[in-house]
Amino acid sequence: MIELIKFVVGTFAENKDAVIYDVNDDGKTVNVSITLDSADMGKVIGRQGKIAKALRTLVKAGSLKENKKYNIEIREKDAE
Repeated sequence: MIELIKFVVGTFAENKDAVIYDVNDDGKTVNVSITLDSADMGKVIGRQGKIAKALRTLVKAGSLKENKKYNIEIREKDAE
């Protein structure tokens, strides 16, 4: 399932090397935190959040076989 998330995010993100995936699996729930460059935020989330919503729908449908719940959080990389 993580490969699916990386594929979809990688399709829309221009700076693929700057994307950070933080995955926490605690049995029944998997929390995925995606940290993006500020320039890629709009591209990955999409207008009115349509791409992010579609990603969550895909993951929800695919996770039924694994019997796990995936939570996806998309964050902007802090300016340092």
